[in-house]
Parts: sequence; structure tokens; C-alpha cells
Amino acid sequence: MGQTTELKSADGFTFPAYIAQPSGKPRGGLVVLQEIFGVNSHIRSVADGYAADGYFVVAPATFHRVKPGVEAGYTEADMNAGFALKTAVEELPAPGVMPDIQAAIDHAAQGGKVGIVGYCWGGLLTWRSACALKGLSAAVPYYGGGMTTPEEAARQPGVPVMAHFGNKDHWIPLDTVEAFKKAHPGVVVHVYEANHGFNCDQRGSYNEAAAKLARERTLAFLAQHLG
Repeated sequence: MGQTTELKSADGFTFPAYIAQPSGKPRGGLVVLQEIFGVNSHIRSVADGYAADGYFVVAPATFHRVKPGVEAGYTEADMNAGFALKTAVEELPAPGVMPDIQAAIDHAAQGGKVGIVGYCWGGLLTWRSACALKGLSAAVPYYGGGMTTPEEAARQPGVPVMAHFGNKDHWIPLDTVEAFKKAHPGVVVHVYEANHGFNCDQRGSYNEAAAKLARERTLAFLAQHLG
């Protein structure tokens, strides 16, 4: 359904992004941010799904600054490799990967108002984008690892945010989710009977009921803020 194109950041860095387009006129633009497994078949299918719902979708390769062409599965070895790559990106000199996400937002704007959705590490980057980048109208982080820490929770979003968490997620303790909710009463927070990664149908932690409900809520939120 989609195709890969090259985008350019403000600093001149070029990187690939998967583009999925709707069949008719877009109802808005949407940036989809990867987990620690690259823009793999799952992320492409997520992008295709949102395109089928009418959005012009851009999924940037946020590992490209440290390693091109990452497309991993979900084994323990994949997880360890992905975590190392995520750590390498996080250790880049500021602003790190954020200009690449900005370039993706700018590209998605040809579809209209732009939202951003991200999963796992992409959820954390979605939260940071909502707080620091321009051109967004809504943000939806899914189980953003690290976004409930005091340092990240101290950020202030500039756009409406809806956040999805699982109550069995040992990476994101529930007490930190509660603290995040108190710190950000304006953020819509949903907690599911689910584990980390519950949206990914290629992972053992997939939870069909939670994924379906979260997606329905996300689509309603995007419709409200993007069209």
C-alpha cells in the first residue's frame, strides 16, 4: 500500500520514511513513530491501517542516524539490539532525532492538520514531540517507556494528548502513570488490562481487546482534533 521516500532534516541529514496514502482526499496528516524494532512490517501495517482510515501517514526511520535499514522482529536478541540502538540515539548530541521527526511532521502536513502516534520508544518521542515540536494538532503516545519519569513528566505539551498504558506493564509502573495523570490533568490517560506492547499483533504481549479499544479511542481523538 505504501512506499518509502527520503526526507531531509533541518541540518541536512537525509533519512527514509514509509509513506501510506489514503484512497481519497486526506482527512489529515499523521506521523507514526516506531518501537525499538525499526520501521518493520508491523509499523508499516499500522501506517497502512491509518491510511485506510483516511490519513496521509509518514513513518520516519528514527534509528537512521545511528544505523540505517533496521527492520527487526521480536526475539530477545532483537529486543537487546533495539534497546542498544535506542540508547545510541538517546545519547546523540541535542537535538538528536527530533529534527527528523519535525521533517516528518512537515511532510505529513500536505494531508492537512497533523497528529502523531507512537509506540514504546516512539511513545516517548511522541510525548516529547507534543511538548517541543511545531505543526502538530494532537499526539497519542502508546506505552511510552520513560515518559512517566519525573524528568519527562515535567515537560508541558503544546497540543491535546491522549496516552495509552497497560496495567501489567513492568517497564512503566502504575504508580508512575498515576503521578503522570496528577501532573497533567489535561492529558487524557487510558489504562488497559494489558501488558507492554499490547497493540502489536506480532508480539506475545498482544491484547486484541485492548488494541481495538485503544485504536477506536485514538481514531475518535484524531477525528476531533484533525478532522
